[in-house]
Amino acid sequence: MNPLILGVLGGIGFGVIDVLLMLPLQFPDRRTAFAAAFLSRFAIGFLIPLSKLPLPGPLAGALIGLLISLPDAVITKAYVPIIATGIVGGAILGWISARYVA
Repeated sequence: MNPLILGVLGGIGFGVIDVLLMLPLQFPDRRTAFAAAFLSRFAIGFLIPLSKLPLPGPLAGALIGLLISLPDAVITKAYVPIIATGIVGGAILGWISARYVA
């Protein structure tokens, strides 16, 4: 599969999943929180298929997920849920990318 197409699809999918996970939570400004979460997760999903790191796919994806999640975790002080979803989602997208990118 073309890495650009997989990146767009992976980014949209991961962004939507993360926003769905956030629906039961309360935020002072829900629209901004959901938009920020979607964009952060979209970046993870988009960049993984386009990156060529000298690591196995899931490990490369987890690393990208961690690095992109760190600023959000520091700002919100919600370290565990943000970093955990970034690493797990990144690893899954890394595995998919390693398996399906031509």
